[in-house]
Amino acid sequence: MPRMLDVSDAVRAEIGDEEADRLLAGETAPGSYDCTSCRAPGDVEQEPTSTVLFVGEDTAVLAFAHAACLPSQVVKVTEEQLRGAVRSITADAAAQGGVPPQDAPAAQPVAPQHPVPPQTAVPQAAAPQAAPQPGAQPPVPEQAVLGVTSGLVLISGELHPALVVEPTAPVVRPGTTGPGDEFLTLLVEQGFQPVSDLDAVPPVLHGWSVLLAGGQLHAVLMPHPGGGQPVAWWQAHQPLTVSDGWRTAAGKHQQVVVCAAPVGSIGRQPREDLLRAAMDKAAAEGRLVAATLPLAGTGS
Repeated sequence: MPRMLDVSDAVRAEIGDEEADRLLAGETAPGSYDCTSCRAPGDVEQEPTSTVLFVGEDTAVLAFAHAACLPSQVVKVTEEQLRGAVRSITADAAAQGGVPPQDAPAAQPVAPQHPVPPQTAVPQAAAPQAAPQPGAQPPVPEQAVLGVTSGLVLISGELHPALVVEPTAPVVRPGTTGPGDEFLTLLVEQGFQPVSDLDAVPPVLHGWSVLLAGGQLHAVLMPHPGGGQPVAWWQAHQPLTVSDGWRTAAGKHQQVVVCAAPVGSIGRQPREDLLRAAMDKAAAEGRLVAATLPLAGTGS
């Protein structure tokens, strides 16, 4: 009977007292599992374990994590993210356990009790446009596409997991069409800080977080403008695979350094040393902002 399982008040409120009590009694919780954060095996009867409830628009999935990796929590995601998380969780469990995906004890569907807040829209980007022809309709600004690169960065002699965010076009303030690029200004208004170097870990930005589920990167979450559960500032169309070293460092620090730069500042670098060099150059030129974000739901 599981005796080391934590079901937080937030998870209990979503799944109901009856289901929570069944989990704690060992009726529905698996004895062993693959941690939804670090993907290493876990045992509910041998080590502290957290229940992690992923809630989409219409469905919810209950997963399990080492308490040292994540606390028991509710994570609001889109339905597409939820399906991606289920695929990655069950596929890994099936591959490791040699059982069909539908039987893998890594995640289980549950009925959510509360509606999920809408996702925020991606900011509009003032993308370069060809000169309009006489009588032609004015060009419509394209959506900003945020490119995200993961890598390990050395700060004060220690490796930290990092995400580097760079849009594909200039970003203007929502509701406007430019010209100009206010990407960094908008992030500074949200709490990111300009950095001239990466000699120290940036301050923690409260309310923001990085969603790592099934050992893959799913989203960067920001506070809901109207309050309540966080929403996605950036989300992967498909869960992004990160290196074992990145995932290990994220589990160790329980946070991720997120750096952002305007279009054309960093580029897609094939190696981490080149990525770091590009980041240092952007910082020296005043074109880099950064913040440290906890893993989703850590409460920091």
